[in-house]
Amino acid sequence: MNNQEVNLELVRLLNEWDPFKIGEGNYDTEIADCVYAVHEMDNREDLAAEIQRIYEFSFEEFIPIEDCLSISSRLLLIKENGSCSL
Repeated sequence: MNNQEVNLELVRLLNEWDPFKIGEGNYDTEIADCVYAVHEMDNREDLAAEIQRIYEFSFEEFIPIEDCLSISSRLLLIKENGSCSL
């Protein structure tokens, strides 16, 4: 997978996540920030804390860290699979 394909898969997953149940397509800014964070971080816990911070800043609502840890693991797996080449 090239970088663009990885980014598209990250965006798809984050859109599906919909932590505040307001519908896909309502998190464009947060998704962009999260995709950037995924490329900057490799640690699941650090990424989860950053995701939590991004969404809390925008929506002034708290997402439990367990939810953020779950999504951060899935995002990092996509990034890892995208960087593997034969």
